[in-house]
Amino acid sequence: MATDPSSIPLRIELFIFDVDGVLTDSSININDDGSETKRFSVRDGYAFRLWLDAGLRIAIITGRSGQALKHRMKSLGVDDSLIIQGSRNKSQALDEIIARTGIDASRIAYMGDDWPDLPALNRVGFPTCPSDAEPEVRSACALVTTAPGGHGAAREAIAHILRAKGIYTPPPTIP
Repeated sequence: MATDPSSIPLRIELFIFDVDGVLTDSSININDDGSETKRFSVRDGYAFRLWLDAGLRIAIITGRSGQALKHRMKSLGVDDSLIIQGSRNKSQALDEIIARTGIDASRIAYMGDDWPDLPALNRVGFPTCPSDAEPEVRSACALVTTAPGGHGAAREAIAHILRAKGIYTPPPTIP
């Protein structure tokens, strides 16, 4: 019996995000001293809080490493043990996250934007990507956001799943 694709978001317990091109706009700012800075969307951060406040989990798998990401994720309340930096094999990193959480791949959403994300995207229950992801990545995803990476794509995907679950709580209307 085939699973109804519209029911998949209901089962999602864990959302894994790539960083560069998903939580950022793919830019890497390198200062004269060699230090690196990243620009994150505050709107994506607010959605992370809604997701975590709903009792769901977030993990990070990224090919790069840096302190900016650690600081941002700590400020949002993302469990440090679910942040994998410097990953050269995102499918293997997905296995590590599954082992750490005990959550089956079918109950995981993953948002990636580039070729290294494809092995993990092809294994999870709900693959997603920003609108400016590589064509091969867009083809592999159940949800392609209207927003590009670093400009609310994560928020859009989180809101999509929370709405499907019936637990999306939009902010109060300001009179």
